[in-house]
Order: sequence, then structure tokens, then C-alpha cells
Amino acid sequence: MKHHDSVPYSLPPMDDAERVQRATAMREKLSQRRTCRYFSDAAVPREVIEQAILAAGSAPNGANHQPWHFTVIGSPENKRAVREAAEEEERRFYGADGGKPKASEEWLDALAPIGTDQDKPFLETAPWLIVVFAQRKGGIEEDGKTQNYYVNESVGIACGMMIATLHEAGLATLTHTPSPMGFLRELCGRPEHEKPLMIVVVGQPAEGATVPTHAIRKKPIEQIASWI
Repeated sequence: MKHHDSVPYSLPPMDDAERVQRATAMREKLSQRRTCRYFSDAAVPREVIEQAILAAGSAPNGANHQPWHFTVIGSPENKRAVREAAEEEERRFYGADGGKPKASEEWLDALAPIGTDQDKPFLETAPWLIVVFAQRKGGIEEDGKTQNYYVNESVGIACGMMIATLHEAGLATLTHTPSPMGFLRELCGRPEHEKPLMIVVVGQPAEGATVPTHAIRKKPIEQIASWI
């Protein structure tokens, strides 16, 4: 490899039995994670959100440019603005505005077992909304000019680490992706070279919250992995 400044790489020592035990424990914990659509308005400390974003910021990424930005929305006024704009797009998506649905019939059929529709009250009820932006340019200095690389892959990994951290903190999450999402850039005051990818809704589940039975079904390892 070419010469570069470096620091030692280290991991805590453990034997194979402990590795298996830890991997199994983490898998069991993450397998309890479920997308939630029914949130309580109970407060969640800002520090929890900060720690989850810092965890996301440690994700592997292209050229260490860290091509992400997380806008955290907590004020009732801004949450209401997000809900109103998102539901306007969702009405077009589902055809609830009286027009032809933007979504294909096949897509709507795929969503039917989950029970989603154009109404998104969780965008106002949950204490926090984290709007995730992918930075197409900027580099580590965020100069707005330097090209970033593997942006979607990097931001996707970061979001997974953030959601895992929030789950570890005993919180419910929902990834919401209204289409199109351009209104989020304007509402959050972000530059043109940033692309909104999703809203992560965060909070405690409402009393009596449920999960669609369809969402419990997971593919077995034989279907999602192969060994060659």
C-alpha cells in the first residue's frame, strides 16, 4: 500500500465462543426491531438522538468524506409543516386527491398487507424527526465542491447504524420516504447539492401499538445467504 499517516488498529480480544455469543446476542436484539406507525408524544432526551447520530457518523463511507447530514426536527410547528407537505405528496401517490395514483397497481398491492395510506399522523406525534440528507458534493471539509463517492451506499449504512443505536436505546423508529422529497431540502434549509433520502421518525410506541403480521415474516438464512 502507498504510504499514508496511520494509527494502530485494535479490537478487544475474545475467543471464538465469545464471538459467537456476542453475534447471537446482537442478532436476537436486532431481530426484535419493528417499524412502528403508532407513536406516543412522550419526550425523548435530545442526548439520545445526538448519540445515535454520532454512531451514524462513524459508519464506513467512500474516501472518508462522510457524505451525510442529519436535520433533527422537534418543534411542533416544523413537524406540522413536514406532515402537511408529506401528506400532500402521499395523496398523489395513493390517488387520494381524486386523480390517478402515482404508484403502480403492483406497488399498491405490495403495500396493502402493511396497511399504509396517505395519513401520516406520526410525523406530528413523535417527539423527533430526523431528516437524512445525502451530500453529493462537499468532501470532509464540506466545501460544496469536492466530489463525494459511494454516497447512497455510505448514507444507507449510516442510517442502519443509527436505527440500531436507537433500538438499543429502547426507542421505536419508522423510515418514511415521501416521493418526491424535495420539499424537505427547502424546509430544512439545506443546499442544492444535498439530496433528502428519508425521514427517520423516533419516539416511544403508543399504548396499544401494533405491527402488521406481514412485517413479522422474514426470509430464512438459506434464502438470503449462499456459501461458495
